Amino acid sequence: MPSSPDKRSDKGHFMTDYITRSGIRIASELAHFVDNKALAGTGLDGNAFWTGFAALLEKMAPINRALLAKRDSLQAQIDAWHQARKGQPHDAAAYEAFLYEIGYLVPEPASFTIGTTNVDPEIATMAGPQLVVPSLNDRFVLNAANARWGSLYDALYGTDVLDAPPAKPGGYDAERGAAVIARARAFLDEAIPGWAEAIKGATHRDLVANDNNQSFLFKNNGLHIEIVVNPENVIGKTDPLGIADVLLESALTTIIDLEDSVAAVDAQDKVAAYTNWLGLMRGDLTASFQKGGKIQSRTLEPDRVWGDVTLPGRSLMFVRNVGHLMTNPAVLLSDGNEAPEGILDAVFTSLCALHDLRGLGTHRNSRTGSIYIVKPKMHGPEEASFTNSLFDTVEDILNLPRHTIKVGVMDEERRTSSNLAACIEAVKDRIVFINTGFLDRTGDEMHTSMQAGPMIRKGAMKSSAWISAYEARNVQIGLACGFSGKAQIGKGMWAAPDMMADMMVQKIAHPKSGANTAWVPSPTAATLHAIHYHQVDVFARQAELAMQPTLGLPALLTIPVAPVGHNWSADEVREELENNAQGILGYVVRWIDQGIGCSKVPDVNDIGLMEDRATLRISSQHIANWLLHGICTAEQVDAALTKMAAKVDAQNADDLLYRMLTPQSIAFQAARALVFEGVEQPNGYTEPLLHKFRARVKAEPAA
Repeated sequence: MPSSPDKRSDKGHFMTDYITRSGIRIASELAHFVDNKALAGTGLDGNAFWTGFAALLEKMAPINRALLAKRDSLQAQIDAWHQARKGQPHDAAAYEAFLYEIGYLVPEPASFTIGTTNVDPEIATMAGPQLVVPSLNDRFVLNAANARWGSLYDALYGTDVLDAPPAKPGGYDAERGAAVIARARAFLDEAIPGWAEAIKGATHRDLVANDNNQSFLFKNNGLHIEIVVNPENVIGKTDPLGIADVLLESALTTIIDLEDSVAAVDAQDKVAAYTNWLGLMRGDLTASFQKGGKIQSRTLEPDRVWGDVTLPGRSLMFVRNVGHLMTNPAVLLSDGNEAPEGILDAVFTSLCALHDLRGLGTHRNSRTGSIYIVKPKMHGPEEASFTNSLFDTVEDILNLPRHTIKVGVMDEERRTSSNLAACIEAVKDRIVFINTGFLDRTGDEMHTSMQAGPMIRKGAMKSSAWISAYEARNVQIGLACGFSGKAQIGKGMWAAPDMMADMMVQKIAHPKSGANTAWVPSPTAATLHAIHYHQVDVFARQAELAMQPTLGLPALLTIPVAPVGHNWSADEVREELENNAQGILGYVVRWIDQGIGCSKVPDVNDIGLMEDRATLRISSQHIANWLLHGICTAEQVDAALTKMAAKVDAQNADDLLYRMLTPQSIAFQAARALVFEGVEQPNGYTEPLLHKFRARVKAEPAA
C-alpha cells in the first residue's frame, strides 16, 4: 500500500505524523489502527477501502461545508429580523411567515410511515432505560454495556430511594436489608401478582440453576425479572422463601458516545475512542483498574441462560457520532484542510461494527445485522438527507446492504424540532430513534433568538411554553410517522445521580409521555428507572396518544425572552451569573486540563450533577445573551468568574491532577472566551473554543 510520511505542527510542540493514501493524509496512528485492527478479518481490501474513503471525502466534504454556510446565512437573517424590530411587540404570525420565506421552515410532508426493517427488539418492541457513556473510558463503557441486568436489592440498599435510615457502617445492615426486602416485595406484588405462590408451590425440578443459585424468571411489560433463591446466602437466610436477590432487566440500550461526553480533539483521542468501540463490537474489550486497594478487571458479560431460555447479557449498543460542525486533524483533505469529523466517525465506527456483523468476536451486539449510529445536532431536513446519503456511501464502501446502518436522530436543535416530520422523512428507511435533549435544545433556542431580547432565567426555561410543545410534539410526530413497534422515542437525562428518590417520583413522567426509553446517569439508576416501565405499559400509552392531534408550530416558536421592560434585582442578576459561571468553570477545567468530557460536577450548591457539553452550552449562551442586552456588565461577569473559580478550586481540592483556576490558566481563559465570544460561536456551540484550548494544553511540553 503506497504511503509517504510527513508531519504537521500547527499546535506548538504537538507533532502529528501523516501517511498519504489516495491523495489524503491520515494521521499515522489512525492509519495503523485501521490497517492492522479495524480492517483485519473483515474481508475488505485495504487499498479499495482507502480509495473509497478518499472519494467519499472529496464528494461529501464540500456539501458538509455548504450546509454549515446555510446555517450561518439563516442565523444572520434571523438576527437582522430581530434587530430591525427591536423595541416592538413580537409579531408571531409575521415571524413564522418570515421563517418560511427564508427556508428555515419547510412545508410539512404528506403523511408517511417509516420503513425501517431489521431492528433489534430492544429498540423496536421493548421499553426500558438507556445509558449514555463516554467512549474514551474503557471501564465505564464496559460497566454500561453490562448494565442490562441489575440487582434491585443493591440499587435500593445503596441509594436514597427507601424511606428508611441509611445503612450503618461496618458490613451488612440487617435493618436496612429488611427495608430493602419489603420494598422489593411490594414491587413484585405490583409487577407480577402471584409470584410468591408460584415460588412456594415450586418443586426442585421447577427451579432453574444459574450461577450456583436457583432462579425464577418472570416477564412483565416485555421486561424480565429474575428472583434468585439461595437459602444459604446471608440475605436469603433471613427470607422465608430463601430469596437472595431480585434482578431486573435494566439498561436495554446503551449509547457509546464520541460526542458531548468526551474530549476528543486529535487523532490520538479518536483512535482511543474507536479502539474501545471495536473492542465492544468484537466482545474482547477489557479494563483493569484499582478499587478498594485491589487491581480489578472487567470484561463483557456473557448471555444469560435459564435452561432452554437464553437472554442477552448486555445492552444493545448504539454509537453516537459527532455532528456536522467540527473538523479533526486526524485526516487532512487533498487541499490541506482538516476533514469533517462526522464523516470520519461514520466511516470508522461502521467499519468497527463490521466485526459484529461478521461474527468475528466473542459476543454479538445486533442480532438482526444492523449498525446503530446516533447522529446529533443536525439542523433541519437538508442535513438529515445529507446523513442519509453519507450512510449510503459508507455502506457501499463496506459492501453492506442498503440501510444496514440505522440512524438515531437527536431532536435537539430548533430547526430540527420545527421540521421534525420532514427530518424523519429524509431518513425514513433507516431511522430507529428520536430523542429530546432539553439542554442543547435550550442552548440553540437562545442562540437562534439571541437578538430578540434578554432571555428568562435559566431555571425558568423548563416551565416555558416552547419546551412543553417541544416535548409533546416529539412524541406525537414520532407516533404519527409509525414509530410504535419499530423505533425508539426517547427522553432526556436525569442529571443528579445521587438523588434517586427524586428520580423515582419525577421520571415516571417519561414512560407516561409515550417515550419507550429515557436516559439515566448510571447502571444503578437504570435498575431503578426500570421499575417505571413495569408500572406503565408504554405501548398501550402510545396507542392512546396516537389518537390525539399534533400540536402546531406557534407554541414551539414562542421565544423565551423576558417581558419588555422587565428588570431583575441586583441579587437576582448576581445569583444567575454565579450559578452559570460556577457550572461553566467546574466543567471546563476538567475538559481542558484533564480531557474529561463528562463527570459528576458539584454545582453551586455542592450537589453533584452529570455535566457534559450540553450543560456548558446553555450556561455560556445565557450569560452571553444577558451581556448583549445589558442585563449585566463585563465587570460583573468577570467578578462572578473570579469568585466561582475559588469555589471550583475548593470543590476539587482532593484531585491530585487538578490545576488551579487563575486568570492566566488556559482553562480559565477558555471559560471566559465561551462567554465573551458566545454570540459569535456557530449556533452557540462550545466545541470550537474547547478544542482550541484543549489543543493548547496538549501541546504543552511534558513536565
